[in-house]
Amino acid sequence: MQLNPIHVALALCAALLTAGPADAQSQLERGKYLAEGLGGCVGCHTERSGGQPFAGGERFGSDRGPFTAYSPNITPDRETGLGGWSDEQVITALREGKRPDGTIIGPPMPIGMYRGMSDTDAKAIVAYLRTVPAVTKKVDKSQYRMPLPQSYGPPVTQVADTPRGDPVKYGAYLAGPIAHCIECHTPQVRGRPDYETQLGRGGREFPTPAGVAVARNITPHLEHGLGGWSDAEIKRAITQGISRDGTKLNPPMDFASYAKATAQDLDAIVAYLRSLKPLATP
Repeated sequence: MQLNPIHVALALCAALLTAGPADAQSQLERGKYLAEGLGGCVGCHTERSGGQPFAGGERFGSDRGPFTAYSPNITPDRETGLGGWSDEQVITALREGKRPDGTIIGPPMPIGMYRGMSDTDAKAIVAYLRTVPAVTKKVDKSQYRMPLPQSYGPPVTQVADTPRGDPVKYGAYLAGPIAHCIECHTPQVRGRPDYETQLGRGGREFPTPAGVAVARNITPHLEHGLGGWSDAEIKRAITQGISRDGTKLNPPMDFASYAKATAQDLDAIVAYLRSLKPLATP
């Protein structure tokens, strides 16, 4: 049967118009977008003083706090990076916090959030990390003055993709398992974020070289949160680190990585934040 070229062209156009962002991105493009963007991998695994991307060595915590952690080298170097790990072992470390030797990865790695990362996105990140330049760099061992869990939960077997048609649901996925905004911006009770009653309320303290940074209230509370902010002001804070009044926001929020977020993803995150229960800052 001979195909009508006009019909073929129309079918192709229809396919392109109905294809979602996931269809338009290759696995490597998706992995690069997440690892260098909203996922924040490059921000934590690169020394801010001028280290090589993904080679680790950035220091977190303080000598007097519960931990002094150093981000590991996640380049494909076989000696000091992930070159000797299988894809499955990297994904297990990412979503379950367990290394191939069975040891547990401690904070600030947001394992609790990454457990909800979809299979598709976890595989995309690993595929992209395989392509970054291998860097031989041995990183200092992290020190924990607190007990680490025996595990972060049962093995993660399968996590489906979150449909992008619902901005609030997809925004929850981006602000949770991907960018882990809600983990940093939710107060902890007995060492765990209180998602049940204080989701997004802010107040967590993070020691930094410049002093202690306090996570802001990101609920839509009119006075204490983002209720009086415009969408543009929220997006500027996320991507540029500039508050509503024009003042600069402080690390550890990784503004440089978040600046790579697409307009669609930023819209979804804002839609999700608008849907949270408004909570006053204590």
